[in-house]
Amino acid sequence: MAEPNQQQIIEALYQVVQERKKESPDHSYVASLYAKGLDKILGKVGEEATEVAIAGKGGDAGELVSELADLWFHTLVLMAWYDLPPERVYAELSRRFGLSGLVEKANRD
Repeated sequence: MAEPNQQQIIEALYQVVQERKKESPDHSYVASLYAKGLDKILGKVGEEATEVAIAGKGGDAGELVSELADLWFHTLVLMAWYDLPPERVYAELSRRFGLSGLVEKANRD
């Protein structure tokens, strides 16, 4: 498989995560998360989000980028748990694009 360009990386990673769900937990980190269940995956998302906040406070851009990549990856693992492709998130971001954040939030209530 050719290496994806920057615009394709989320979809490519999502496909890899979907494929790894089927592998042995002894040979795949993703498969080991799935074997441990939803609570483990949610815990990893929470852990990575906390690490993003800490890195953001620390002010080291390189560390922040690394932690953001970890959070995005574990978010893709969670999305794959529910078989939610990235296009669903893209569509939601598209729907919100151009709206004031305050207006969008008010529309949710």
